[in-house]
Amino acid sequence: MPPILSLRPLHCALVAACLVAGAGLSQAAEHAEAPKTVASGAVAEHGALEKTAKAEKTEKVEKAEKVSAPEKLTERGPRDPMDMLREKLAAKLGAARNPDGSVVRVVSKASAEEADDDRATLTLAPRPSRRRPAPIARGEPHEAPRPVNWDYGGSGGPDAWGQMKPEFAKCSSGTRQSPIDIQDGIKVNLDPVQFDYRASGFRVIDNGHTVQVNVAPGNTIDVMGRRYELMRFDFQRPSEERIDGRQFDMGIHLVHKDADGHLAVVALLLERGAAQAVVQSVWNNLPLEKGDELAARTPLNPADLLPVDRGYFTYMGSMTTPPCSEGVLWMVMKQPVQLSAEQLGIFARLYPMNARPIQSASGRLIKESN
Repeated sequence: MPPILSLRPLHCALVAACLVAGAGLSQAAEHAEAPKTVASGAVAEHGALEKTAKAEKTEKVEKAEKVSAPEKLTERGPRDPMDMLREKLAAKLGAARNPDGSVVRVVSKASAEEADDDRATLTLAPRPSRRRPAPIARGEPHEAPRPVNWDYGGSGGPDAWGQMKPEFAKCSSGTRQSPIDIQDGIKVNLDPVQFDYRASGFRVIDNGHTVQVNVAPGNTIDVMGRRYELMRFDFQRPSEERIDGRQFDMGIHLVHKDADGHLAVVALLLERGAAQAVVQSVWNNLPLEKGDELAARTPLNPADLLPVDRGYFTYMGSMTTPPCSEGVLWMVMKQPVQLSAEQLGIFARLYPMNARPIQSASGRLIKESN
């Protein structure tokens, strides 16, 4: 009988061999995995670097977009908070100029040491100046500029007198304005005008509207129970007054005032004919410049202006120049006074036309002496 072999040693040998083989396979596997782990770490590190580079590039682009071309600012070292505040303020204010016209410059703290470094100075680009017109007050219409002086034509003519100044309002709103076309006068026995004129000194002025003669005190009239003193007389071309539609070559207004300030005007109608001595005396003393007043050496007597026939028309009216004050007693002499063509031509060279247009009679009572 063959000998029975013991299997225990064989079993132990197989187990040992298996253990040795397992250990070898584990070591081999560890050696095989090592290169793969190293490669994975390298790829991860490269990806992280690439992401960092992209992030830095993106941040630079965003910074470049926030700063415009003329306002580009590069930084060096840590930023001062006050510099950042100045730059933000400059961006909000926009371009501006100093009162002397120079460009506004927003300067950082570092520019004191690096004045020539454009990284320390932010220069704002100039913008064109835009001025807004002055606002018009709500509820007030925009009005064209009013003429400074009244005149007999153009923008300062009679139609505009009433709107030029508040005190001229009567020129457009008054109902007793002069001159008028004298028609349908009631013939009555009027008391004659008592003229107490005498030779007096006088001064001549061209006031820009007419030739005016200022007379010395002492010349008066008495009419309707009142005494008026002659202050001045002046000339119009053609006559402002008309009688039954007829207008004359020139007119003279002798302006009087009583002690209470009431005005009375005697109007003379001038027509072409013989020379008039008083008119010539005035022309002889015309000043060379408007606004100058020339004192005459010899006196004149206003009575020499009056017609022989002292009949007259009378009505209540106004002054015929601004402010067109009403309540004026008018006496228009019926008989014209003559002056020569040469004398008429002298005044026409100064004032071709200085007569206010005819105003509405507005139903006023006109009296005519018999």
